Parts: sequence; structure tokens; C-alpha cells
Amino acid sequence: MRPVETARRHPEAGMRLGHNPAKFAEGVARPERITVVMISYIPFLSGYFAGALDVLKASLRSLRENTEPPFDLLVFDNGSGEETVTFLQDLRRQGGIQYLMLSDRNVGKAGAWDIVIPAAPGEILAYADSDVYFYPGWLSAGLAILETFPRVGMVTCRPMRTSPDLSSATLAWAERDPEALLEAGRWISWETFREHDLGLGQDEDEVRKRYETTQDLRVEYRGQIALIGAVHWQFVAHKQVLKQFVPLAVDQPLSGDRKLDECLNQGGYLRLMTVQPLVRHLGNVLPVELGKELAATTLRPPRPRARWLDWKPVRSLLLRLHHAIFRWYSGA
Repeated sequence: MRPVETARRHPEAGMRLGHNPAKFAEGVARPERITVVMISYIPFLSGYFAGALDVLKASLRSLRENTEPPFDLLVFDNGSGEETVTFLQDLRRQGGIQYLMLSDRNVGKAGAWDIVIPAAPGEILAYADSDVYFYPGWLSAGLAILETFPRVGMVTCRPMRTSPDLSSATLAWAERDPEALLEAGRWISWETFREHDLGLGQDEDEVRKRYETTQDLRVEYRGQIALIGAVHWQFVAHKQVLKQFVPLAVDQPLSGDRKLDECLNQGGYLRLMTVQPLVRHLGNVLPVELGKELAATTLRPPRPRARWLDWKPVRSLLLRLHHAIFRWYSGA
């Protein structure tokens, strides 16, 4: 008897039954040129992370509503709790996430970059932390700088005053390239500067002093204007450039944040920012001024904070205590 007839009578023999339907497909889906990559980490919904899931929802909503060029979304979850993982899985089933990667532990941001940078299918990678809010035109503005300036390492879609040590290669290029027009001045508005720094919990008097005693560097090149500097919590970059510097993995969850900045600068790549504030760092609480539409995504409104909590000795003591408790329970 022929082998094929034996297989039909005895399927347990290990041969396939029927034909794989995929063989008759006319084509396969192709990834978009741009992959937006986001890393999430919300281990529980209390304490520091009480409002983090609401912030993540607002971030993803603004991404979908305010991004014009086609893109695929890749989310790497860095060991979040059940509520966050369930939300992300539901969103993937609904088509809101094209690629979802779930880690059962926190491998740190640098460790996550080691995974997602090679894995991102697009030739351009637009990265953001999960607490970034996107305004209309952010990606188009970042791409315009990325594709105009030479040897760009990363473009952040918000102007800030960043460490000049991490942009020394950019400044050196601007000073020697005859096509580059470099100007020093106060190009960032006080409102934009204040919004970001106060959002980090800094004292307003200190923020004002820093604003008045520092300047910005602006460079114009072939009709495009950018500020010198960038940040690792949001950037647009060529994947092939970033791949040169992975793996970046370090021992502590947040200690590798600056490593990518350092590698790009040491490699002679430019680190640039848009002139307009087109993204915003939200932190762990959804800002009230974003309006009722975004506030509707919160599970509960934040309670007003007692003024005595802002007294520096109390604030310092409680933050140290919170840090110690977090380390105990997270095993850091």
C-alpha cells in the first residue's frame, strides 16, 4: 500500500491532514515604515502608580488621534500588573496595538531597548515612555528634522534645556559646517520651560532662576530649524543607527537611561529638538488642564493635596521613605 494511503487511514502517524490555508493567501501584511515603540511599567495601581494606567490610556489615545503619518505600534510591557496587562491585551485584540511584547519581569529601560530596537519592523523608530502625551504634528515635525540634518542620532519633539555634555558632537558639527547657522538665545518660552520642569516636581523659584541664567542653542540647516539637545523619554531615530549601540543592558532599572544619549554623542551623531512643544511628559498623574475629555479616562479624580506636604523637610522625608518602601517590595 502506498504511504499516502496509510497516512489517511492512520492520522496518528504524524503526517499532516489537508492543506495549510496560508498556502493559498495572495500576500502578507507589510509593516509600516515607522514603528512607534512604547515601554510600559505599572506593577500595581496604588501609591506612586495609582494614576499610571489612566496616564497610559491618555497617552495611547493622544497617539492615535494626533499622529498623521502611518505607523505600527509596538508596546513592550516591562512586568506590569494584571490590570495593565489585561488592558494592553484587549487593545491589541481591538487593533490598537500591532505588536505586543510581555515580559514577566522588569528588565529596565535599557534592557527593554535591547529587545525592541532590533525587533521593531520599521526603518524609523519613534520611541516614547508610556507617560508621554502627543500633540498634532509631532511625528511630521520630528521626521522633517531627522531627514534634513546630516548624521542624526535622535530628534525629540519638544524643546528643553538638556545637558550640553551629551550634545557636544552636535555643537561641534554646527560650528564647523558652513551650511549650519548657529545662534544662542532664549528660544524656549517661559511657559514651555515652566510646564516641563514643574511637572517633574521642581520648585518654581529654582525653575525660574535656571531659566533666566541659561540659554538655548538654535541651528538652521537647509531651511529647517532645530534646537540642540534631546532626551531619552521621547525621540525619533533611524533604526539602523540605534542598532549599533545595543545591547545597552545595565544592572539597575533606570541607570541606563543616559547610556543611549552618551553612545550617540560619542559616536558623532546629532541630538536635536523641535522648536515647538509637540509632546509633553505627563508623569504619574493626569494633568487637570488637559480638559474634561482626557479627565474622563481617569478612574477617579485626584484628591487635593494638603499644603503642609509641600514643606521641604516633610516632602524630603516622605520621598525618602517612599523610595525605601518601593525598593523593599520591588526587590530593587
